[in-house]
Amino acid sequence: MKKKIVLLGDSIRLGYGQLVPGMLGEDYEVWQSADNCRFAKYTLRMLFDEAENIKGAHVIHWNNGLWDTTELFDDGTFSTEEEYVENMLRIARLLQKITPNVIFATITPTHPEYPYTRNDKIDRFNELIVPKLKDMGVAINDLNSLVKLHIEEYISPDMIHPNETGFTACAKQVVNAIKQFD
Repeated sequence: MKKKIVLLGDSIRLGYGQLVPGMLGEDYEVWQSADNCRFAKYTLRMLFDEAENIKGAHVIHWNNGLWDTTELFDDGTFSTEEEYVENMLRIARLLQKITPNVIFATITPTHPEYPYTRNDKIDRFNELIVPKLKDMGVAINDLNSLVKLHIEEYISPDMIHPNETGFTACAKQVVNAIKQFD
């Protein structure tokens, strides 16, 4: 019987999610929404709509945060630190009702010259949520460190998303994180 894997997350997941099924192979069935899960509160709402698709997952790998840390109007991040943490913990609790095998992928950095998201804010949001998720028993996949080490090599010209090389590296790390639950 194939193990069901669920991938949830924003546009970063849309990129690595195209590669993960092939890398995992035939022993796995991968479900992921065609929709960009955007910011944490959007993902929280999407969990209701996609409940039947997520049900029965052996492993859920999820990321949120780039949208939450974005500053479009020079008046702060899209989500406050408190909103982000509250919504992320709520998501984690809901996912753990489906499977104990939940993995959170840290928020990936943007190019330092990207004007709407600052890496110090991304680091701050990661610092706030990672220890709390670990305390809940959520596994952590540190995509942030992976991309940060190769930011010039892995970030696309849009300055937000990984390029093909970056998505391939992320997908390999996602697959390794998932396979720890075999």
